[in-house]
Amino acid sequence: MPRKSPPRHRRTKSSYKPGKARRHSHSPFKKLADFFGEVLAGKNIFKFLVLATIWGTVLVGIIVAYFAYEIPDILRKTDLKQHPSIVLEARDGTVFDRYGEYHGDTLTIKDMPAHLVQAFLAIEDRRFYEHGGIDVFGILRAGVSNVLAGHLVQGGSTITQQLAKNLFLSSQRTTRRKIQEILISLWLENKLSKDEILAAYLNRIYLGSGAYGVDAAAHLYFNKSARDVTLREAAILASLPKAPSRYSPLNNPEAAEARSRVVIQAMIDAKFLLPTQKSDTVTQAPLPGKKPGGGGDGKYFVDWTMDQLGDLIDEQDEDVIIRTTLDLPMQREAERQIDNMITDKGKASNVTQAALVSIGQNGAVRALVGGRDYAESSFNRATQAKRQPGSSFKPIVYLAALERGIDKDEKLLDAPIKIGGWSPENYTENFRGEVSMKDALAYSINTATVRLAERTGAGRIQKLATKLGITTPLHRELSLALGTNEVTVLDMTSVFAVFAHHGRAVIPYAIEKITTRSGKILYERGATAMPQLVDSDNVAALDEMLQACVSYGTGKKAALNQTASGKTGTTQDYRDAWFIGYTGRMTTGIWLGNDDNKEMNKVTGGSLPAQLWHDYMQAAYTHEEQDTEPAYTREQSGGFKRFLDGLFDDDRVKVEPDYPDGRR
Repeated sequence: MPRKSPPRHRRTKSSYKPGKARRHSHSPFKKLADFFGEVLAGKNIFKFLVLATIWGTVLVGIIVAYFAYEIPDILRKTDLKQHPSIVLEARDGTVFDRYGEYHGDTLTIKDMPAHLVQAFLAIEDRRFYEHGGIDVFGILRAGVSNVLAGHLVQGGSTITQQLAKNLFLSSQRTTRRKIQEILISLWLENKLSKDEILAAYLNRIYLGSGAYGVDAAAHLYFNKSARDVTLREAAILASLPKAPSRYSPLNNPEAAEARSRVVIQAMIDAKFLLPTQKSDTVTQAPLPGKKPGGGGDGKYFVDWTMDQLGDLIDEQDEDVIIRTTLDLPMQREAERQIDNMITDKGKASNVTQAALVSIGQNGAVRALVGGRDYAESSFNRATQAKRQPGSSFKPIVYLAALERGIDKDEKLLDAPIKIGGWSPENYTENFRGEVSMKDALAYSINTATVRLAERTGAGRIQKLATKLGITTPLHRELSLALGTNEVTVLDMTSVFAVFAHHGRAVIPYAIEKITTRSGKILYERGATAMPQLVDSDNVAALDEMLQACVSYGTGKKAALNQTASGKTGTTQDYRDAWFIGYTGRMTTGIWLGNDDNKEMNKVTGGSLPAQLWHDYMQAAYTHEEQDTEPAYTREQSGGFKRFLDGLFDDDRVKVEPDYPDGRR
């Protein structure tokens, strides 16, 4: 019987699926969970550290790459050129103001005294020569100090990082900027030597009052080069980066002194100094408290000067030094006198503002005050404000009459007058009958002046006023004779300067010379003796009348212990009060009033303005001028020639026929 083969086993269906079970038990999440479980159990720690290092490096690389993406553009686009500053000097060479950034000489580390370099290293980055741009130990030390203090007391930035920020980055405190700062610091350390980095930092660090770099700051604060600063001065300079304004020896000498002692102690701790050297600095005289330039504000004068600069020179790539006409003692005296007068009498007299201009023989402006307080208002009332001059305009009328041929000894009638619908009245409301021209001007008689103006012609008066230096539009009406047109204090003072100059032209100016810091002359005014504008005999006759005004007329309060000539001016309702006068060497114009044009408390030109003029001129003459009259050479005056050509062009003012009633 044949053998039967063994029965085959049939495969039956089952819910067990080996493939699915295998994939589930070995998924990445399960493996990762198992791996961390083993790490927590103390197994595979080495493997974990290796993986963490690899992935941490990759992550850091991605972050660095992201923030470094902008760096090539930052390095390429940054303007490394120092922006020039403008330094203003008074006539004696004293620096009294600056515009823009002020930079000194670019010095190497070898050019600087060792104690200057050490002072900055001790207080800013003691391990500068040891780290590679980033001071890890410094960061840790600062972190510990800040935690212990409970607030920020130390920073961890190195000098290289500060240079990177100053050269290439903004002052924004963001993570992006901080990482970029670190990367650029490493780049600087790779490209430059340590001495080059430190020198770049010391030549560019901001040290207050517009000064960038140690040399500029040394000149500003100590009037010397950084090459020559003492240990104590070096400590003061090194104290400034923390808070340039707070520790400025100009603004706060006590704080500067205290902070400098902190720097000295830091130098001792860093073993740059011996403890005995600290006492040497403490025993020195205290720092004097002063303002930049040694005093006087002169801000209104500075603004007026800067307005003229663009007409004289083109934009420069290096620092510009302007030698101005300003006399600092006179400027300070003018500011002091105005402030004292308004403080003492302003409230009772309802006077809140004043303006003053002093002009030398040749047109040099020695003092200019455009208001009581520049900090409250920078509006220049000496050069920008247009106010009615009142009777201070009358000398132009009398000179125009003399120029027309009217004899100085002629009598004028002081009596009621009516021209058209206009009836001018005298301030005193009295009439004297016939008076001399001298008395008519000395006593500022309106009716007599209007009659003289009618004979002379409003058009002739208008033309002469413009020729003498009035730049504002003048209406051709007889009321012009009483100062009803608006003018500036500067213009009116320049007109009287022509009288003081025997009829020669006087153009007020502020700039004598402009040079670059390297000594290149950009502009020099040269000799400027001026051409004759009006007949000197007629000016001499007018001068007699103006002397009478001061000696016995409306300007008696302005009388000095020497010959003085001048004229008062008061407008309707006491809104403006003037006194303008001159001596042999100087012409000064003063205006008092209010910005809102409110009337003063019966202030006339012969009261407060005349008294202020007297007090100022008396004090100013302790600084008596020595101006001379050099030969006039237009070729030496550059762009000034074109100005003169336009000013003395007789066709500039067209004269129309005059009518008796002043109609056009």
